[in-house]
Amino acid sequence: MEINDLALPSAPAPGLAALAALVAHVRGPVLVPGDDGYDAERSGFQLARQHRPAVIVGARCAEDVVAAVRFARDQGLPVAVQATGHGLAAATDGGLLISTRRMAGVRVDAAAGTAHVEAGVVWGQVVEAAAPHGLAPLNGSSPGVGVISYTLGGGVGVLARTYGFAADQVRSVDLVTADGRLRHLTADSDPELFRALLGGGHGLGVVTAMEFGLVPVARLYGGQLVFGAERIDEASAAYLRWTETVPDELTSSLALIAYPDLPQLPGSLRGRYLAHIRIAYTGTAAEGERLVAPLRAVGPRVSDDLREMPYAESHTIHRDPSDPHAYDGDNALLSGLDADALRRVAALTGPAAPVMTVVQLNHLGGALSAGTGAVGHRDARYALRLLSGLTGGTAGDGSDTALATVRALHAEALAAVAPWRLGRSVNFLFGGHGDRPDAAEVARSVHGADEHRRLAGLKARHDPENVFRFHPADAATADRTPAAATHSG
Repeated sequence: MEINDLALPSAPAPGLAALAALVAHVRGPVLVPGDDGYDAERSGFQLARQHRPAVIVGARCAEDVVAAVRFARDQGLPVAVQATGHGLAAATDGGLLISTRRMAGVRVDAAAGTAHVEAGVVWGQVVEAAAPHGLAPLNGSSPGVGVISYTLGGGVGVLARTYGFAADQVRSVDLVTADGRLRHLTADSDPELFRALLGGGHGLGVVTAMEFGLVPVARLYGGQLVFGAERIDEASAAYLRWTETVPDELTSSLALIAYPDLPQLPGSLRGRYLAHIRIAYTGTAAEGERLVAPLRAVGPRVSDDLREMPYAESHTIHRDPSDPHAYDGDNALLSGLDADALRRVAALTGPAAPVMTVVQLNHLGGALSAGTGAVGHRDARYALRLLSGLTGGTAGDGSDTALATVRALHAEALAAVAPWRLGRSVNFLFGGHGDRPDAAEVARSVHGADEHRRLAGLKARHDPENVFRFHPADAATADRTPAAATHSG
């Protein structure tokens, strides 16, 4: 899910002469509705919503992005950006869409311990490039998620408790601002804007490249412990107790999934309600075995594949789906949680729920609590994430009925953890939340009141005409809130 996936209102179509001039100034394709390739270019991983822009620029380089932004300003068009479309927030009707997937350059400097990536790079590319040097990025659980937008939202990944947010490793950012200027930003060159990009960078421009630090991790002890329905309550309670005891070198999550009885699912999952405990430990395998012993003591597992693995296999820990699909989701960052509340969430979202819902509880803390970027609620101990599939509608869009059912279920489940709720993570807001009655509250919940005001001030200063927009409901608010775009890690 991409933080650069912005949602835009309708806009007037540009003239033919202006389009011809744009074509002459960019290396990548320029597409309008009806062109071959238009539909493929506007589509992404999220199938519930698709952009419907007046113009698409398939950028091949930073200069193409500059030309596209200048064209949009001249034509009075708002700008949207998409790399992989994981976090597509809402359908873009009109405006200009910049597709960055062709900007796929990755360069690793092993001596400096850094990676330089272009705007369309996904995490799997960086993991592959860094692995031969015994290095790893702070990537998320899915290799197909875009690096840039994940990082701009903070980035809670496989090594999160050990090394913190991905945003905290950023050394420099190349940003095209609303005035059509390409700027190279560091903590020294523009500390205020640079800091804002690291966790609050959505809506401030188009990032064309980023350099960030890598960490010395070549291998992990990790995998999954999977428990059946009869042990879900016990496993969930044990997991909560266990997170109070583990060191910062261990990052984990608990997922509760009631799988549908569908023939395309493996027999081990089909029609079953399972608890998946995912483990990533940077210490020795022997110590990892000792640390997970209290979890294994819960009882027999459906599966147990904990093992030492090359870091290049870290994507096998979570086994996120790789096929595009339609979905919506919400989350809560929590100061704590008890077993009774988690049981309530499980009861609401389990096999009897009106829609299939994936519940994931991420253990936070450790190195995530430190840092200087704009990531909100660093004191959170857990992130409770809810994701449900959408069906119905036309042309891949989720129907209003399905979305209303999902939103009502998520609201009820999140109400169960209200006593501990601090806010939301922008990385785990899946879907178009700008159409919600409480859209402004959703936006403010990402960073907290003070940080939200600082980001809104930067948005007004660097994009006074609101060229880079998010949800229309958000853009219409008095402070032009820059938050509430979405992405998954």
